[in-house]
Amino acid sequence: MGVSLQRLVEEDPTLRVHRATEMKQTIISGMGESHLEITADRLRRKFSVDVVLGTSADRLRRKFSVDVVLGTPRVPYRETIRAKAKAQGRYVKQTGGHGQYGVCFIDIEPLSRSSGFEFVDKIRGGAIPNQFVVSVEKGVRKALEEGVLAGYPVVDVRVLLVDGKYHEVDSSDIAFQIAGSMAFKEAATAAGLVLLEPIMDLSARVPEEQMGDIIGDLNAKRGRILGMEPQGDGTTVVQAQVPQAEVLRYASGLRSMTGGRGTFTMVFSHYEEVVPHVAERVIAEAKQQKAGAASR
Repeated sequence: MGVSLQRLVEEDPTLRVHRATEMKQTIISGMGESHLEITADRLRRKFSVDVVLGTSADRLRRKFSVDVVLGTPRVPYRETIRAKAKAQGRYVKQTGGHGQYGVCFIDIEPLSRSSGFEFVDKIRGGAIPNQFVVSVEKGVRKALEEGVLAGYPVVDVRVLLVDGKYHEVDSSDIAFQIAGSMAFKEAATAAGLVLLEPIMDLSARVPEEQMGDIIGDLNAKRGRILGMEPQGDGTTVVQAQVPQAEVLRYASGLRSMTGGRGTFTMVFSHYEEVVPHVAERVIAEAKQQKAGAASR
């Protein structure tokens, strides 16, 4: 599929393709939904590969075409904590020979929005060796990437490693990584996790007679109207901030409301906490997808 998409991009300069690594999706951008549907149909019809199956004595040549399913891009939600919390991570196993032994104690606290992640080594007196301090941080970072609430990355949190225990023989890098991951997940749950969603700055230029419909639609999408600027040519520019999840198909909606006369631009602004009833739905869907993937 990658080769086929690259050939389509070479043929059609209005088509854009990129890989959204975080969401594990290939994103195709074009001039509208009809353009993307036509592109998908061209992929199915135009590109195929011949595959020879079987041995030299009994060969079967078959042609396989590219199959494509279009859908809306996944929203890159984030998770964060509301309060401070403490937890112990303990991973101790004895299997007959060398066992596994790693114990750590951490404190976590929220940081201001968009601060990212901070790890602080507060170990004193050599409670655990420096190499295992690094192991605890690795485990914490892995837990951050995997998420706790709904499988989305955890951000804007400070983790302080305050104490720990180790064994001269049984302690290992992997034992302290697991202990660090366990400690973070327990502490984050105790601190009160919340879901964050990306908010977009949206600027729409629309005919004045459709202003009521446009504003009503943005309000229904949980948007905030920031301002309206008449342009003197029968159109008005509406400035708003809207959750990305609500405007994934805004191009077709705006075209329908304005008879094709409305245009808009949209860029990322910041992250905000998701309202409770929406967060519940997003978390439930994430857990359902995870369960479905596990069953496969």
